[in-house]
Amino acid sequence: MAEVRMSHEALSAALMGAEEAALKPLLKQAAMSPDAQARVQAIARQLVGHIRAHRRPAGGIDAFLREYDLSSEEGLVLMCLAEALLRIPDHDTADRLIRDKIAPADWARHLGHSDSWFVNASTLGLMLTGRIERLGQDPVSDVSGFMKRLVARTGEPVIRQALTHAMRIMGKQFVLGRTIDEAIAAAGGAAAHGFRHSFDMLGEGARTAADAARYFAAYANAIEAVGAPGSGLVAPGVSVKLSALHPRFEFAQHERVMAELVPRLLDLAALAQERGLLLTVDAEEAARLGLGLDVFEAVYRTLGRGQGFGLAVQAYQKRAGAVLDRLADLAASGGRPIPVRLVKGAYWDSEIKWAQERGFAGYPVFTRKAATDVSYLACARRLISAKGCFLPQFATHNAHTVAAILVMTGADRSAAQPDFEFQRLHGMGEPLYDLLSELTPAQVPCRIYAPVGSHEDLLAYLVRRLLENGANSSFVNRLSDDAAPIEEIVRDPVEAVHSYKSLPHPQIPLPADLFGAERRNSEGLALFDPLVIDPLLAGIKQYLGKEPLAAGPVISGALVGHNSRAIRDPADHGRTVGTLADAAPGQVGMAIAAAEKAAGEWDAIGGAARAAILRNASYLFEAHRPALMALCIRETGKTIPDALDELREAVDFLRYYAARAEEEFSGPVPLPGPTGEQNSMTLNGRGIFACISPWNFPLAIFTGQIAAALAAGNAVIAKPAEQASLVAYRATQLLHEAGVPPDILHLLPGDGAQLGAAIVTDPRIAGVAFTGSTETARAIARGLAAREGPIVPFIAETGGLNALIADSSALPEQLVDDIVRSAFNSAGQRCSALRILFLQEDGAARVLDMLAGAMAELRIGDPMEIATDIG
Repeated sequence: MAEVRMSHEALSAALMGAEEAALKPLLKQAAMSPDAQARVQAIARQLVGHIRAHRRPAGGIDAFLREYDLSSEEGLVLMCLAEALLRIPDHDTADRLIRDKIAPADWARHLGHSDSWFVNASTLGLMLTGRIERLGQDPVSDVSGFMKRLVARTGEPVIRQALTHAMRIMGKQFVLGRTIDEAIAAAGGAAAHGFRHSFDMLGEGARTAADAARYFAAYANAIEAVGAPGSGLVAPGVSVKLSALHPRFEFAQHERVMAELVPRLLDLAALAQERGLLLTVDAEEAARLGLGLDVFEAVYRTLGRGQGFGLAVQAYQKRAGAVLDRLADLAASGGRPIPVRLVKGAYWDSEIKWAQERGFAGYPVFTRKAATDVSYLACARRLISAKGCFLPQFATHNAHTVAAILVMTGADRSAAQPDFEFQRLHGMGEPLYDLLSELTPAQVPCRIYAPVGSHEDLLAYLVRRLLENGANSSFVNRLSDDAAPIEEIVRDPVEAVHSYKSLPHPQIPLPADLFGAERRNSEGLALFDPLVIDPLLAGIKQYLGKEPLAAGPVISGALVGHNSRAIRDPADHGRTVGTLADAAPGQVGMAIAAAEKAAGEWDAIGGAARAAILRNASYLFEAHRPALMALCIRETGKTIPDALDELREAVDFLRYYAARAEEEFSGPVPLPGPTGEQNSMTLNGRGIFACISPWNFPLAIFTGQIAAALAAGNAVIAKPAEQASLVAYRATQLLHEAGVPPDILHLLPGDGAQLGAAIVTDPRIAGVAFTGSTETARAIARGLAAREGPIVPFIAETGGLNALIADSSALPEQLVDDIVRSAFNSAGQRCSALRILFLQEDGAARVLDMLAGAMAELRIGDPMEIATDIG
């Protein structure tokens, strides 16, 4: 177990580490001698030149992808259509989608650019449909209304059929067959020329137990069919996706996954071994990597024999080297090599966005394509040099990468049978690998990764292929672009990276810097990393092990009040979280009087000074993460992820309003002077704001209301929800510690009806911010309206009936994920929680079945446990 612990530490260190630190050793490992580099360049130039000179005239989908690459608006439009169009069962919705996506694009600039009749005909249809829609919006058009209506009526069905046909052609380009038997038959031609195959049963990850059972059966059936004696295939294989075999394949469910998924994968691995097949575990998102390795290792150790159980490793992950080190140790201890499919990675754009959204310290992937290429070469060298540990499989369509591997292995000169293989995707890379045999003394084996599935299953896979190979920076795209110089295409990535002034991409800021100079992003945690979650849980438990928090009213910085009562954990009434003394009605006047006296001075210090205090508070909140999360969990039943999100939102509020204070309250703002006079506007605080917050966002909304009022120069009387007063008390302490004057922020916990009425009816209250029920908001509004004097601002956020409307263009798996997250996070006790779902009748049954199955997978339990979904 010590080896596993060291492996986790290495993986954790590389996960969010600095990109420069990760790249520097890889640059050394990927570098070659001048002689070797010259050989690589010569082979790569020969490959590219030969492919260009001998390629068939580009037609069909290849020409289509080249014309509409993802650097153009039109390419992105087609991307959206490709993702959604095949799912839509009714013509009306399909036509509306086409109108929505096609009308804004400039199709005319593509007409006549391509030598392909298919592309020009498609462009004409796209241009016509888009133009029709725009003309319909243009009142000065010289086209008669009759003609517009006539062509619009006929044009949309025509373009719908053309686009649907084009998307089906794309599917055939990238998918070998609709069924495993169809795919095996289609593979025969390539197999006759020495190509091997790895069959992948397409589909999104399982959301239900029924999904997982269906995928398991599909994989087992594929293994049986491919391994049949009469298949005629050379060293065939099957690829499996772990997220398809278990509906909760995520780190939070580690214990359950190991108990349930390991036996399933072991059954498939044993069956593949019995049939003499290679079984490869596909790579998925970075958040699943550690868990996937644990599952793989458990199956590998239990399997105990054979060399046909392997996995894919993504070179774009900064952890790729650490993964290979762990696998090398595993292979050495197991005494048999592990087949490793080295890929570059297919989730790059999502990994970048997820890291930014979650506020990670860094990115799990490299931010430059050349850096990924360097990592790939460094990983390739590790695979080649670790004799006896690996059976290397190099999946690439890049001529430079192919040439580099040939030189690294000596296969460009040696006639000996290579002990590695190349891999390519079905429908791509044929010219490269068809010509490779002419450049090497021995036949280098090549395996075709062959997706299998119906058009309903291919959409997500198709989108990834388009993203990878439709982008103008893609090697595949540049290879077919005659305007791209060969020297640029085959440039050594090591040389390219050395030429950069900044190793990380300068236009991709770190997640912390996402908002630029205005404010720092709140810090999140990779809750899928055991070396992150373990210290967090230890810190939370350490805080809870201390003397229970004794809270009460805070007036002018002093804790006042008597007759404390115990606050119980809602998940276990036998646990005491702390004690609370409620504020007495008579203390309301004391707090308001102190606030009234101090408000002017707070307003006078200016927005910049107040902003500095709020920012200081944001860092204090993050420094006290375990304590604040512990209180959110124990007092209000938040799960660990919800508690972390709660803290992050509070920190974001503090920093957001700090920025507003600097921008809007730092001095006079010049205004126009129509007659030459000088005009300016100065914003000032109103006096005292009452902030009344709810229990379901005990830290975020409590902090947000207060931060906004403080930023604007107001004093604050804070009335937290009765069920969340301990959280509010600790937050108030930290705000005072950050520099908010004691007389400016007062905390009055207690009975809502009694204290709330006393606060909002006091004539010295100059404004009210309230989040809660509509009924209470109406009562406050009536009370404020009955007061004498100026109108009092009332900022109210109340509940409602939140709806989600989804038509048939929505991917069911993503839709169900969003429904479950919105409806059941925080046990559904949010004003923003989903309450009513509207579905298009076509496909509604499938979504509802999947939703019911996904709900059945949710775990209700102690919110302190990471596996709990609903506390």
